[in-house]
Amino acid sequence: MSFINYSSREINCKIVYYGPGLCGKTTNLQYIYAKTNPEAKGKMISLETETERTLFFDFLPLSLGEIRGFKTRFHLYTVPGQVFYDASRKLILKGVDGVVFVADSQAERMDANLESLDNLRINLKEQGYELDNLPYVVQYNKRDLPNAVELNYLRTYLNPTKVPDYEGVATTGVGVFDTLKAVAKQVLIELKRGR
Repeated sequence: MSFINYSSREINCKIVYYGPGLCGKTTNLQYIYAKTNPEAKGKMISLETETERTLFFDFLPLSLGEIRGFKTRFHLYTVPGQVFYDASRKLILKGVDGVVFVADSQAERMDANLESLDNLRINLKEQGYELDNLPYVVQYNKRDLPNAVELNYLRTYLNPTKVPDYEGVATTGVGVFDTLKAVAKQVLIELKRGR
């Protein structure tokens, strides 16, 4: 899971934003990147093909403290939204420490949300992980849209295990840092346990 860089005295943790196409994964990362201290972050890398985009950047939060004398650096990734790019999704999940499932709150996107969540569980299992045993949070994005489904309905179908969840509007930043802090906190708890 996490990678320890002894020369820089850093523990590197990987958080993957997962969800259906156009749900707001990229917008979440772009917002976080724009609001993160320039001295604490690396470059944002975008791997784009004609129909697929994957974003990545890393940052070193200044206020989370140290674990056994090591600073914690978080690497944030998005996966391509379309299930068609399953091989890329599997590759990005390799070595994951925490997952943010970004759901699209629009009624007509419910099937895509469920398909993506099932795909996440399958891909994690193929890597030897169980979603229920990983640091994991859910963000219900696009809560500002008029066709957003009632929150309790989303929770029933997309969060039956009742992991921490947040309402979001990634374009304006609503819920973006709450979601990130929740998954980062879970990852740090796992690190302190020595897993």
